[in-house]
Amino acid sequence: MAPYFHSALHLIRALWTLVKSRGCAIIRPPRDGGIRYRGLTQEQIRSVHVLPLDYEIEYICRGNRVIVGPNVRKCLPNGTWTDLTQRSKCYRYTRKKLYIGALFPMSGGWPGGQACLPSAQMALDLVNKRTDILPEYELELIHYDSMCDPGEATKLLYDLLYTEPIKIVLMPGCSSVSTLVAEAARMWNLIVLSYGSSSPALSNRQRFPTFFRTHPSATLHNPTRVQLFQKWKWTKIATIQQTTEVFTSTLDDLEARTKEAGIEISVRQSFLTDPAPAVKNLKRQDARIIVGLFYETEARKVFCEVYKEKLYGKKYVWFLIGWYADNWFKIKDPSINCTVEQMTEAVEGHVTTEIVMLNPETVRGASNLTSQEFLNQLMSKLGGKNPEETGGFQEAPLAYDAVWALALALNKTVGPLKAKGRRLEDFNYNNQDITAEIYRALNTSSFEGVSGHVVFDAQGSRMAWTLIEQLQGGSYKKIGYFDSTKGNLSWYGNDRWIGPDPPADQTVVIEEFRFLSQKLFVSVSVFAGLGILLGIVCLTFNIYNSNVRYIQNSQPYLNNMTAVGCMMALAAVFPLGLDGHHVHRKQFPVVCQFRLWLLGLGFSLAYGSMFTKIWWVHTVFTKKDDKKEKRKHLEPWKLYATVGVLLVIDVLSLMIWQIVDPLHITGREAPKGDLDVLIQPLLEHCSSDKMNTWLGVVYGYKGLLLLLGIFLAYETKSISTEKINDHRAVGMAIYNVSVLCMITAPVTMILSSQQDASFAFASLAIVFSVYITLVVLFVPKMRRLITRGEWQSDTQETVKTQGSSTNNNDEEKSRQLERENKELQKIIQEKEERVSELRNQLVDTPLLPPDGKISRNNCHTSRLQLLYK
Repeated sequence: MAPYFHSALHLIRALWTLVKSRGCAIIRPPRDGGIRYRGLTQEQIRSVHVLPLDYEIEYICRGNRVIVGPNVRKCLPNGTWTDLTQRSKCYRYTRKKLYIGALFPMSGGWPGGQACLPSAQMALDLVNKRTDILPEYELELIHYDSMCDPGEATKLLYDLLYTEPIKIVLMPGCSSVSTLVAEAARMWNLIVLSYGSSSPALSNRQRFPTFFRTHPSATLHNPTRVQLFQKWKWTKIATIQQTTEVFTSTLDDLEARTKEAGIEISVRQSFLTDPAPAVKNLKRQDARIIVGLFYETEARKVFCEVYKEKLYGKKYVWFLIGWYADNWFKIKDPSINCTVEQMTEAVEGHVTTEIVMLNPETVRGASNLTSQEFLNQLMSKLGGKNPEETGGFQEAPLAYDAVWALALALNKTVGPLKAKGRRLEDFNYNNQDITAEIYRALNTSSFEGVSGHVVFDAQGSRMAWTLIEQLQGGSYKKIGYFDSTKGNLSWYGNDRWIGPDPPADQTVVIEEFRFLSQKLFVSVSVFAGLGILLGIVCLTFNIYNSNVRYIQNSQPYLNNMTAVGCMMALAAVFPLGLDGHHVHRKQFPVVCQFRLWLLGLGFSLAYGSMFTKIWWVHTVFTKKDDKKEKRKHLEPWKLYATVGVLLVIDVLSLMIWQIVDPLHITGREAPKGDLDVLIQPLLEHCSSDKMNTWLGVVYGYKGLLLLLGIFLAYETKSISTEKINDHRAVGMAIYNVSVLCMITAPVTMILSSQQDASFAFASLAIVFSVYITLVVLFVPKMRRLITRGEWQSDTQETVKTQGSSTNNNDEEKSRQLERENKELQKIIQEKEERVSELRNQLVDTPLLPPDGKISRNNCHTSRLQLLYK
């Protein structure tokens, strides 16, 4: 009864003190234990008898003892402590140990164990002190240095599995080691929980059925990278990777995502140990936006070569992994021959994407620590080491939360296993039931850790945000966050570039318009204008003297068509020389139409009329006599109809062209700015979608006409006729036009990139061919009429009023005389043949009798008839 009496006495005293001081009477610690009085020293604890309202005390026990009852009490407003009816006692208790086999890389490509191992030990110490988590168990860590080497990890895994005690869970570090461990662990029914593996290949549930990780998959970087590519309007990137599975699978995922976003990976390089050839290839292929996937040690090798190849500066952007140490480029490395200053210069401005590994919010999670309190304790655990020189410092929160995820999952399995008559300490490598319960508990984990909210997806990978940083002035600056689950980009707008803007993803080709030389355009225009005046003079002359017999015999209406066609062709020279210097781009298609129609119809009129003449001469004078007679009297309207057919063909073909595939201007405005540029001259051309097809049809049709014209001119060169008395001149004009056209067409296509040369060649060919045609056809007629005085007289003016009937009568009389002449020639030929026959008969038959006398009886009547026939 004595203990109870003393307790009641203490309670009465506390109530009495409460009434006096309006607080709670201090409670003394239990036997074999203590109470933590926050904010009070030992002297104050001895002297204070009343604690203020809302004050909290915490019970603690010594050694291997545990608290039974409330471990925290609070002073209530009524002056009493919470749960006074329940006593808090310390009991001696022996915990069963559960062993975790861990591989921490303290050296190698990623020495993450330097910070992750102390972090995991911090979590274990706190878990083991908690009575509400695995109160009957104590977690113990058995760890080795894997050096991030799969070969070394194989040996260590063998030691872990075949050396007592049995490990309930395996915790590997880097991806290459985790791949080996996770693939083998299912044979021993072991759960694998990794804190530092980012390989996308580890998300394969068929290959790694018992694998979990608090480090998100490396593919979580790729949506962020694609988002940044689109933000900065890059459509062409390059990649360089270390040849390991983690980086290969990450790059495969990036390639699929960029292809879906319309971004091209133009260069893809890889290396095993020496990055020099790969970096040189990037330089050779003009890579500008480069994604680098390699471990920290290889990153120093890469950027030493980057410095040597000058693959840095305002023209380049490098995207790296964000989990390197902050001063990774300043660490002395005997494997490279670059100074710290050179490395600092080479890495300036690069962008990193990094999984958010430290909770940015000030919240207390499962461990009752904020992220900042965790960092403070970790720094104390590291003994003041520089975090920038400590491998895995950024991943330390992931290792801390990995231990907590494991502890909470094991704690969750205690009840279900107890219901089945099992315990965690019963685990062995042949027990699938306990493994299944641990797997189920981990798969449903959800808690707030120092790295943020911890939850696993269906593949066992952690879901998280991505932090975007940029190296500015030798230190990393946060420039944004990306939430890949929602596609939200939080941008700070403090990105900084060596140049004024983000660099271009390739050499910027600035296309500058080049305009036609105005001196050349004016000079050719003067010649074309003079040619049009000459055409007007020739046309006027031909019309005025159309009733002169010599002019009439040259088919003046066809010559008029030739003159009009020549003037239209010359008129095409003016729109041919117009460009953006004279006409706005919106009106340029109209200029294209004028070029096409004037030149096309001008050629059809001018060359078509000449072709018709030469074709008619060839038709009449190169056939057999019987057909020649029938074709010799071709009516003039048939000549005009032939020209009309050629003209209609051109009009229809041009109309179809413009309706189906209208001409438009090609070219675009040149960008401006201080960029890495290459000046590309741009000329304004009239073009259409199927320009080559249309040109092939037109050139083929016109080319056949030109070749046929040359043939007909050659065939009729020796023929002389008054009906078309200038056909030799026409043949000469056809020769010149054909030769110039056949030379000009291919040459202008070759010179299309040289605006002055192309215009000069095409326009001068038109001018020369027109001048030659007009001079050859009309100047001889003018000269003849002037020298021979065959100008129209008054009598001819009177005849002119009679219309064309006189001309038709003269032609009819001429044809009649020719027919009579032929008939007389036939009669004469018959008479000559008869005389010849009679002469032969006289020679063969003697006319006198033997006596030399002629008598009437000797004359035969038949002979007399022959004589006088």
